Order: sequence, then structure tokens, then C-alpha cells
Amino acid sequence: MPKIQVALVPLLMTLCFSTQAEIGEIGEDVVRRVMAQAGRLAADLERDARSRPEKVIPWLNLKTGNTVIDIFGSGGYYSDLLARLVGDQGQAVLHNNTGFEQWGTNILQDRFRNGLPENVIMHTRSGINLALTEGSMDAALIVMALHDLYVIPKRYDGNSYVPIGPAADVDYFYEQVLAALKRGGRFVVVDHAADPDMADEASNDLHRINEDILRDVIVDHGFKYVASDLSLRNPADDRTRIVFDEDLQGLTDRFVLVFEKP
Repeated sequence: MPKIQVALVPLLMTLCFSTQAEIGEIGEDVVRRVMAQAGRLAADLERDARSRPEKVIPWLNLKTGNTVIDIFGSGGYYSDLLARLVGDQGQAVLHNNTGFEQWGTNILQDRFRNGLPENVIMHTRSGINLALTEGSMDAALIVMALHDLYVIPKRYDGNSYVPIGPAADVDYFYEQVLAALKRGGRFVVVDHAADPDMADEASNDLHRINEDILRDVIVDHGFKYVASDLSLRNPADDRTRIVFDEDLQGLTDRFVLVFEKP
């Protein structure tokens, strides 16, 4: 298997009016053209409107020929787009563990039948092990999955849900991402926003996360905060509800945080 590489991203659209050049060669217009290519899955076309990849991907600051990792990318929605964008000389690493891969198994099968771009590298490892070569990634993206590392596994004992183990080792996760990125590589995070007045564990149980706390934690792990994007915000979202409620799916209040390896 070819060697591979990593990166991550941040919050307020103070940079909302940045020019395409300021946020990378692969800007919004380029992403929109790739989104309009024939042969994309119907499910991807349906997702485009709610995920708005034309707003998220430019923050990765990618160029043709780059290597980018889609961490816990599940069914490969972003990996498919990223592979088309970086071109044949680049790579999009679709990283999963068995849980995330199984979560996206149906769409993955459809993607294989439809013709997955040849420069998508399937990269399934255990737990939170990224197993990436140091300094190998130009950028990294994690979408609606980082909160899962903070969720404490629980089981219903007949009266309430009780912890049955610790949350993931997030320190180890961030260390791996930082090491895998090249200097100047971007790390972009998209996730479900939590109610800031709710305790962390309660928010995590809803599969949400406090963006301000998360931003500070990622900076404390050696990343430089670059920007935030408001494109996926939804002030009407009731952030006290779990994100899996059917009427909330695709409509949660989501933040985009952009970071960089100094």
C-alpha cells in the first residue's frame, strides 16, 4: 500500500469574505465544478445541499497533487470529492476503523459499484490508530466524528445508563494528526454544536461537542487556530436533542473550525 499523510480545521466567519486565493488553489468555484461532474452517486448529490462541501473543502488549502486524509470518513462522501479535486497525482485517504466503516457500508458498496476514483486509498485501522507516516499529509478533515472520541461508552442497567469504559485517548489522537501533517498543513473539523450551558458529558451523550472548548483543546495540542466558517450554522437547532432524531438529521447546528500545523 502506498505511504500516506494527514491534516485538521476551526470558527467565526470573520474570514467569511476571504478571496479564493487566500483559502487555497482549490477554492469554491473549483469544488462546485467537481460537484457538477457526471457520474456522482445520487446519495452524494442529495447530501451536497446540507453538507455544502464547496464551503468546507477550500479551507483545507489543497492543491493538485496533494495528499489529504478523510478521518473516520465512513461511506466516503468527502473522500470521493477530494480524490477528484487533487487529481491523479494526488491521494485521498479514506480512513476508518471497523465501526465507522460498518456505519457507511451500504453507501461504500454503492460507491464501489459506481466506480470509486482510483486515487482513493482505503485505510482501515483499529480504534483511533491512524498509522500514518510522519509528515506525510498535506491536510486532514474530520466531519461529524470527532465528538465520538469524547463519548463515554455506557450500558443500560435497568434503571439508567452506566459507564462501562473510558472515552478514547484524545491526546494520542491529536498527537497522531499533528505528527502526520506537513508543516503548514491544515486540519479542518466539522461537528455538531452543543448547548454551551450543558455539561460536557451530557452534550457528548447527544453526540454534540462544545466548539469553544474543543478549539482551545486542539490549540493546546500544538495546532494554530486559523478561522471558523458559519456556512453550516443553524440557530433554530435545539441543541439539547440528540443528533440522531430523524427530524434533525442534516439540520443540526454545525461548526467548522480550521487549524494549521505551525
